[in-house]
Amino acid sequence: MPGELVLVIDCGSTNIRAIAIDLDGRIIAQASRPNRPYPQTGGTPDWLVWDLEEIWQKIAETSREVTSSVGPETIGAVIATTWGADGAPVRLDGTLTYPPISWQCPRTREAAKDVVKEISAWEIFQITGYQVISFNTLLKMIWLRKNASKTLDEADTWLMMPGLIVYKLTGKFHIDPTSASTMMAMDLKKRDWSDSLLELAVLDSSFFPEWYEPGQIVGQITENAEKKCAIPSGTPVIVGGHDTQFALVGSGTKPDEAILSSGTWEILSLRTSSFNPNRIGFEEGLIIEADVQPGMWNPQLLMIGSAVLEWVREKFFPELKSQRYDIMIKEAEETPPGADNITFIPSLVRESGPIRKYGTMGTILGLTLHTSRGHVYRAALEGLSFQLREALRILTEATEFHAKGIRVVGGGSKNALWNQIRADAAGLPIMVTAQKEATALGAAITAFVGVGQYNSLAEAGRHIFSEGGRFEPSTDRSFYENVSRRYMKALLSLKDFYIAT
Repeated sequence: MPGELVLVIDCGSTNIRAIAIDLDGRIIAQASRPNRPYPQTGGTPDWLVWDLEEIWQKIAETSREVTSSVGPETIGAVIATTWGADGAPVRLDGTLTYPPISWQCPRTREAAKDVVKEISAWEIFQITGYQVISFNTLLKMIWLRKNASKTLDEADTWLMMPGLIVYKLTGKFHIDPTSASTMMAMDLKKRDWSDSLLELAVLDSSFFPEWYEPGQIVGQITENAEKKCAIPSGTPVIVGGHDTQFALVGSGTKPDEAILSSGTWEILSLRTSSFNPNRIGFEEGLIIEADVQPGMWNPQLLMIGSAVLEWVREKFFPELKSQRYDIMIKEAEETPPGADNITFIPSLVRESGPIRKYGTMGTILGLTLHTSRGHVYRAALEGLSFQLREALRILTEATEFHAKGIRVVGGGSKNALWNQIRADAAGLPIMVTAQKEATALGAAITAFVGVGQYNSLAEAGRHIFSEGGRFEPSTDRSFYENVSRRYMKALLSLKDFYIAT
């Protein structure tokens, strides 16, 4: 029917998608294109930036593909979500004075070291909820101020990636709190800018566009955008933002559950009404971001996820040229729990996750002549699940939130064996929803509320969400308790070994 679909522009750093979703949360049509950063012309070989015009072209292509399938008249609203941390300085006419620096670019590593000479990492965490991570937006602004100050002086404002896309659609400037909370520049408790942090880049709040909350109408599709995207001009564009927060909304989580967004990386997080940046969270690597709803925050831990399983597939299942996890899962199911004493420590990115404090690199222990690739894959699933258990411990101690279950969304939610191992390792039920596209669904729900199709996120959730499966911990908890202790003992034992090397 006319105007009853939301078009979600889900712009990720590896894929750009346009997805049409109906009032029942069903995906009616979708299209995708690959996305990647490029080496910056005139920079060093490892400098990476985004080509905004190419991104815009792919958004237009996928939008036209979807609207040709469902009919342009069915689109009642548009909303955009993207990855965090990246943005660019912009003139009033929408042209960039410098391309968006990618989160994968290493140029800001020195800025990350220098910033803590001006203000301690602990004070930054107390104000912004953020750890000092080299890709934080503020550090890019500091780098520009030091190395290309003219680009900031010539710019009229700064837009994060959702803002850059929305400008292309509407001609309007805006910034939303979910995206801004990834910048290490907000006073997160106040849901506003931090003057003391912005001063580090010789900027103030007047440099940034007007705040808009997720769900507000920021503008309408322009005639130029209609020509490019085949979305009717005048269609309302709803404020979206950082994809992680919309995945939480789209997870269907209940108040007593933690949420695990499981993909290449995993994020264990909460939706909570308290902002409490304490020492425990700071020392354990917790970050806190602004929730979609004012008065809510999202404490979370980022850790490596299915990238580890992809590594196992490439090295031990080389004949599987695509993601044929069914064969890997079958061989792992034929392997007993505990993988015959194989221990897999999944620290393939050693500076991330809840076990980063041990400084341990990725390690496989206990190999024998009888070890099969099924053993290795099962041990990897178990190692990732013990990593989750450790993340849950940190989240509980830092927030005093005692989860009664974990809701899993994303690609990793489709692996039933992994879900059962997670339940056994964490000692909590694991729930998955029938709807698998949590980010797109959360964005669509927000847009439906924004145009009045639902009165609230809660009302939309009651109508849309349905359970897709529940995995209970095994009755005998002692076995995985022992395997978990072996895993932690290995971490402690290897700490000194890797420091020495």
